[in-house]
Amino acid sequence: MVKRIVQLIIFLGIGVFFIWFSIKDLKPQDVEIIRQSAQGIMNTRSLLFILSSMGCGALAHYFRALRNILLINPLGFRVRKTTAFYSVMICYLANLALPRLGEVLRCSFLQRYDQVPFQKSFGTVVAERAFDFIIFLILFVLILFINKGLFAELALSEQLGGWMKDKMELIWAAKFYVLFIAIALITSFVAYRFLIRKKHTSSHQNHKQSKMVALFKNILVGLWQGLISIKDLKKPYLFIVYTISIWVFYYLGTFLCMFAFDFLQSIGPMPPFVILVIGAISFMIAQGGLGAYPLFVAGILALYGIEYAQGLAAGWIGWCAQTLMILVVGLITFVLASFLKVENRAY
Repeated sequence: MVKRIVQLIIFLGIGVFFIWFSIKDLKPQDVEIIRQSAQGIMNTRSLLFILSSMGCGALAHYFRALRNILLINPLGFRVRKTTAFYSVMICYLANLALPRLGEVLRCSFLQRYDQVPFQKSFGTVVAERAFDFIIFLILFVLILFINKGLFAELALSEQLGGWMKDKMELIWAAKFYVLFIAIALITSFVAYRFLIRKKHTSSHQNHKQSKMVALFKNILVGLWQGLISIKDLKKPYLFIVYTISIWVFYYLGTFLCMFAFDFLQSIGPMPPFVILVIGAISFMIAQGGLGAYPLFVAGILALYGIEYAQGLAAGWIGWCAQTLMILVVGLITFVLASFLKVENRAY
């Protein structure tokens, strides 16, 4: 638990830092632009686009659940679509609270309701992450190739000098921020070492170590079985279809959100594509993309001629919409899960 809390402090701290960095140079007129941009979506048309964006995000998670079922089936277990979807949404809901907690709860949920052993379902989750990372790398290279002219033009422009200046300011500010994180880590470690952890006898420690070794071994076996389950899929084409569908609906969610803003309606399909791929990095470095995602969106839209303050408003509203979707759908599935019947779904 202490480790989880330390992780939360670090990831939330990174998010707070990005929030500060994105707003530290805003002028009063920039704040007014952000306010007007936020007010500009308070109409039926814009709200419908935002709701459609949220719906696309939920559908992407549903296809993720269907893909997970395909990976579990070759292991000799059947998972209900409702159980799989509930587990995915509870996973994302939990990850908003503590980093990587969702993956544990997701596998525990499948074990509780459909009798899928934890280590086996955990292996399929790791396999999914591996495939998604490969897709991410492919898309990342693709956007660099498609936008090479734009990036080359930016590199030769005077904007590069300003960009380097901002980076130096970021590094300078980060010195104090890293110092704060280091102090928090040291304090947490000392509290764990001397205030929380109790002394155990050597025999108890040996017993605990043997249990840890057995658990680690079971997890490794589950990982291997999850990875090799791909070659045993009865319908491999469905795995490809579901994987593509996940990313397509992620893209549609980003694209539709752009139409909620008057200043983005004619921006075209490429900027949302770049936001989808580059924006994914923000969720890797900050808790739930907090602070980082809006900053990334503002920077990407600035490359396409959109004013920074407007891009920042679009980024924050887009992030809030998807976070709200996870909170609402996740809480609903959490409640509905209490009505699920426990079943033995092994073949």
